[in-house]
Amino acid sequence: MSKIVIVYHSGYGHTKKVAEAVAEGSGGTLLAIDPEGNLPEGGWEQLAAASAIVFGAPTYMGGPSWQFKKFADASSKPWFMKVWRNKLAAGFTNSATLNGDKFSTITYFFTLSQQHGMFWVGSGMHPSNAKAHTRDDLNNLGGYAGLITATPSDASVDEMVPGDLKTARAFGERIAEAVAGFAK
Repeated sequence: MSKIVIVYHSGYGHTKKVAEAVAEGSGGTLLAIDPEGNLPEGGWEQLAAASAIVFGAPTYMGGPSWQFKKFADASSKPWFMKVWRNKLAAGFTNSATLNGDKFSTITYFFTLSQQHGMFWVGSGMHPSNAKAHTRDDLNNLGGYAGLITATPSDASVDEMVPGDLKTARAFGERIAEAVAGFAK
């Protein structure tokens, strides 16, 4: 069983691609929330056995998708039993615009983690914010509290910004480092 589980919902495939890059960087396991907001068989047990849970969802209308919210609401049983207490948590989101109120989604994930008694892991990355930097540079959107990515609304999954996927892999590496350091 993986120490890092990336639980995510993806509406159009972009958030899934970000989740895959986070998994690649962290060595984590993907756990997809289905279109009805449910986990697959054994999903809750997978989360219970994890050392770190990474939350991921697209930002729609200033917050995570309803499917992710349904999953979060369903986490009341692990909350009551303190199953996720003292685990590490992190989060990521994708939307079509550069801002898109993504921070509201990251804050939602953070609040969920705090209600569960978890420890939050931010990006740990400086932004690429000089004139010479481009969208293909690491952390070009400047996320500190979590990973934020942007994909134009008319772009396919194959047209995602390479810098965002590179940042997602680096975010995954950061989570893996946190898990290793936290275990000491």
